Amino acid sequence: MAVRTATTQWTGGLQDGSGSVNLDSSGAGSFDVSFPKRVADEADGTTSPEELIAAAHAACYSMALSGGIANAGGTPQSSTVKADVTVRPDRENGGLLISQIVLTVRAKVDGLTAEQFADVAEETKKACPVSKALAAVPEIVLDAALES
Repeated sequence: MAVRTATTQWTGGLQDGSGSVNLDSSGAGSFDVSFPKRVADEADGTTSPEELIAAAHAACYSMALSGGIANAGGTPQSSTVKADVTVRPDRENGGLLISQIVLTVRAKVDGLTAEQFADVAEETKKACPVSKALAAVPEIVLDAALES
């Protein structure tokens, strides 16, 4: 069983505070976080939980898609997966809510028709471990297409 760890150090209050998240397991880096920048249009050099979720979802989905294509009898050549995570105020419960994730997938695949690829892409959306972890998100939209 693999365990991956990240740690956030935070100083100050919600609006005036700031912190950094460190990717402990991989040592891949440390990234600044700030609540005001989390909900602003421009991140200005800081990341957010939603951006980290987008990165995790895009990475997980692309790995799972590669396996799904092979299991369906195709040969994966390449793919690009973009995850757009929308955060908005939670009007019912207060705080914030991840209201939507849009996965945009473009892939080059040998041995599958566009319809077979669409089926694999949809199955991957359900089967990817990060998708499963995000099951409470009201809407996960998939836009998947083969590239020539």
